[in-house]
Amino acid sequence: MNKTRLFLVLAILGTVVPYWHLISFLSMHGINLSLFWQQMMGTPIAAFFSWDVILSSVALILWILPESKRLGIKHPWLFILFNFTVGVSLALPAFLYARERKRSLAH
Repeated sequence: MNKTRLFLVLAILGTVVPYWHLISFLSMHGINLSLFWQQMMGTPIAAFFSWDVILSSVALILWILPESKRLGIKHPWLFILFNFTVGVSLALPAFLYARERKRSLAH
């Protein structure tokens, strides 16, 4: 499997897997932001992973903007939207997919 296709598969998985768990939470508790935050930060290991993802998300946005401009990738806001609506698990592989496609078309 080439890198472009791998990034596409990872973007799909990066949407399905997190949302599977989000839907499970919502079906049990509804939209309960207090409980969501409590569970997200409720244990040291949960907080570790939560902060890892939050900080990675910020770093990704700070990379997407100049990298999109450098390579001429249109609509960088789309990847930022992916980041805020699903997470790094979609935004990063989707951006890498677009980046790889742009680079392969240039060669």
